[in-house]
Amino acid sequence: MTSKQFRVRTLNAISGKGLARFPDDRYEVGGSVEDPHALLLRSALLHDSAVPGSVLAVARAGAGTNNIPVTSLTERGIPVFNTPGANANAVKELVLASLFIASRHLIPAARFAHTLAGDDDAIARAVEAGKKKFVGFELPGRTLGVIGLGAIGVQVANASLGLGLKVIGYDPAISVEHAWHLSADVKRANSIEDVFRKADILTVHVPLIDSTRGLVSTQRIALMKDTAVLLNFARAEIVDTAAVVAALDEGKLGGYVCDFPSTAVHKHPRCISLPHLGASTKEAERNCAMMAVDSLRGFLEDGQVHNSVNFPEAVMSREPGTRRIVIVNRNVPNMVGQVSTIVAQHGQNIANLLNKSRGELAVTLVDVEGEVASGLLDELCGINGVLSARLV
Repeated sequence: MTSKQFRVRTLNAISGKGLARFPDDRYEVGGSVEDPHALLLRSALLHDSAVPGSVLAVARAGAGTNNIPVTSLTERGIPVFNTPGANANAVKELVLASLFIASRHLIPAARFAHTLAGDDDAIARAVEAGKKKFVGFELPGRTLGVIGLGAIGVQVANASLGLGLKVIGYDPAISVEHAWHLSADVKRANSIEDVFRKADILTVHVPLIDSTRGLVSTQRIALMKDTAVLLNFARAEIVDTAAVVAALDEGKLGGYVCDFPSTAVHKHPRCISLPHLGASTKEAERNCAMMAVDSLRGFLEDGQVHNSVNFPEAVMSREPGTRRIVIVNRNVPNMVGQVSTIVAQHGQNIANLLNKSRGELAVTLVDVEGEVASGLLDELCGINGVLSARLV
């Protein structure tokens, strides 16, 4: 057993720039670490794997958490962290590239060029004869519809304005922070159907949850222009692929560009699928790893919760000369009262306290003056509804 304070098991290759943020003198980090306090991963599937009982937190160096059993971890009082926005620029650049790929038919044109044979004169004649098949359209004046105005959607919308596109966006749950960053020139749609009707090119940037699965459906595709192009660089399941292929085959949709190859689309003549390149840049991998590591350290060392998909945001500065107790509890009445009473019964003075809730869970941070009395943690763990209590 290592003598280091914290143990982190990595389940994928993680950028060294991120791992370097774990202090060597306090952390043991690696793929074979035993009894880990935390798991750090990218695409590894946790649904069919047993998460050790020693685990206090799980972090994914990426935005989506569909490969993580969030519900069961929530029931165990384990926060799941992700890295929203860390790969936003990488995805934005790929979406912008797809605008040109789709509008100028660049992929099929390149494939055609690769088939040319003969001498230079023969190739020149073939080029002149064949290029008419790849006549495209220019972007200025066209309307780009953006569904989902989070970190990626906002960047896509703003950058597309600079290409001369008109942009219409829809996100009923847009955050104040993202709204501040969204250009005033982006038009607000009254409904999601409004975006489908007006877009010459439509791009989706929403997380995969129950309400967004199959969001691009047969009914909504029917609202689109026959010449419209659909882009999907979010998650494959957000789009009903069968509905898209049917619309393409019937001439009811102009094209489909996605980051998710499948048997239905990867060889379809009007589809272009890329091999999940959205976050595949060195910069994005570095940014995601750094953010994930920082979130894990914040929770393990200070009980802070930032960028969690299942826990409330809970950030409280440490009071000098105090010890911190981190309590994960069910969101039930009188929890703070019971905690305060027990701390007082042990003769401890509370210097600062924070209680934040999200759904059925809550995090309570308690800074007490002096050393923590013997038996205090055990009594706190005995409160009905407390899932864990630890000293950091």
